[in-house]
Amino acid sequence: MTPLVSIQDVHKRFGETTVLSGMSLDVRKGEVICIIGPSGSGKSTLLRCVNALVRPERGRITVSGIEVTAPRLDPIALRRRVGMVFQQYNLFPHRTALQNVMMAPISVLKQERREVEARARALLAKVRLQGKEDSYPGELSGGQQQRVAIARSLCMQPEVMLFDEVTAALDPETVKEVLVTIRELAEEGMTCLLVTHEMGFAREVADHVYFTDRGVIVEHGPPAEFFTAPRDARTREFLGKLL
Repeated sequence: MTPLVSIQDVHKRFGETTVLSGMSLDVRKGEVICIIGPSGSGKSTLLRCVNALVRPERGRITVSGIEVTAPRLDPIALRRRVGMVFQQYNLFPHRTALQNVMMAPISVLKQERREVEARARALLAKVRLQGKEDSYPGELSGGQQQRVAIARSLCMQPEVMLFDEVTAALDPETVKEVLVTIRELAEEGMTCLLVTHEMGFAREVADHVYFTDRGVIVEHGPPAEFFTAPRDARTREFLGKLL
């Protein structure tokens, strides 16, 4: 089966710092991939390369037949296929939850407002925010704002969702409600790449787990194997601090 996302030998530097040093991985349709590793190991940069927010110096990335690393990338075509949710919610504070979710399909994809509104309301219900459509971000908890951000990305009807440590800024009691939303997406067959420090969640939802350190993939495997019998000393040391 042809991978939905293909990342081949990707290299990235910021100044004198090498962030990615030849990372390669494939994601097939419907798979959930979790990327874990210490801070500064290149996890978030890799996701940003997939979404063309960062351009690698070397390597090739394709998503659903679109060559992300091509010199003349059509960003709107890519945004139709790839949704991304960040650690920070990045909601517009002067717009309601519903307006935040509706903005991109109307302004970027030029879709009809009535159709987009119906989809946005359904998505807010899907992430359990019925009754919050007219609330502004400042009136919502962190977990609620993050679920609005997830609904906003889903409203573009992507084929792949990227989650970049989406629970890192949340209070412990609100982490679970966001993870439940992501778990439901995964169970429905959404292709997901997650950078996460939630090891229990990765063990539960991932089809495959990758451990990165210093810009390289050190080790990867199915969660049952990865978490119970890690082969590399760096993986064992990292997991030993968290599990």
